[in-house]
Amino acid sequence: MLSRVADSLYWMSRNIERSENNARVLSVQLIHMLEAQNQEASDRDWEEIVEVCASAKDYYSLYDRLDRETLIQYLTISPFNVNSLMNCMNYARENARSTRDILPEELWEVLNAFHLDQKEWQELPNTRQHTQDYLDRVIKTSMTSQGVIESSMSRGTPYTFIKVGKWLERAEKTARILNVTCEKNRKEADVPTDHYYYWLTALQFLNGYDAYIKEHPPTMESKHVLSFLIKEGTFPRSIRYCMDHVFEAVNKLEDGKISHYSEDLFQMLELIQDEITRTNIEEMDMNELMSFLDHFQDRCMTLSRMFSQTYYLIEPVHVK
Repeated sequence: MLSRVADSLYWMSRNIERSENNARVLSVQLIHMLEAQNQEASDRDWEEIVEVCASAKDYYSLYDRLDRETLIQYLTISPFNVNSLMNCMNYARENARSTRDILPEELWEVLNAFHLDQKEWQELPNTRQHTQDYLDRVIKTSMTSQGVIESSMSRGTPYTFIKVGKWLERAEKTARILNVTCEKNRKEADVPTDHYYYWLTALQFLNGYDAYIKEHPPTMESKHVLSFLIKEGTFPRSIRYCMDHVFEAVNKLEDGKISHYSEDLFQMLELIQDEITRTNIEEMDMNELMSFLDHFQDRCMTLSRMFSQTYYLIEPVHVK
């Protein structure tokens, strides 16, 4: 398979996954905003949202202050934010378009239908209900796309590149959400606030509340939530689960053999798995946990770069 095709599949998968993750975060935050009794605290939450879904530095390079409506537009349909939902879905569609002969036709139809509808959505009034409907559409498009991939694609090399993109993107997002949550807890450690709310929100961001509460009824201890989202081997959004699947996919690409060109990549994957296994969440304080999560995010970026170098992937498609 051409490296150009492999690159398109890898980034199509990452952008679909990124758009779904960011849409979930925004959707949960909009619901919390309606339920919030303390408007000042609710407004502060948006500072964490921009850190999870984009870059605060990039946002403040365009705007002087954090305005809620401006931020929602920036995260959903802004052409100036490379991580806006609109841009991620456009990148995914362009990557799918350039590899249509390899992908199931239904996948192209799903992504193209979203693209065509998106033009009409941008012309509708910017109401809260309209935004929530748009987020739901992004999430359903992502889930439908993944369903088509799982049910229609042969488990060959193209499928494996798609899986690496999905699991790596998901692991990085889980770490980013937990890092922001830990930072919020550390800042407010001496303030009498309801920290239960923070861990509940982290679970909701990652669509893990139901799965967690079945494992740990009826508690919401920070150590349990962190351990669940970092080390649980059966939850599909935990860091360990995602990295196990990245390793499995790369191992399949190489047919279980380590070659001279893939040796560094395998060493990095084994190192990351070993670091996750050796980490004792129960004995770490918030500062140590944040260091671990920062370190893991750096590992993800290194791994992504090494994966691209190993398989000669090129720069992803960007849409003007």
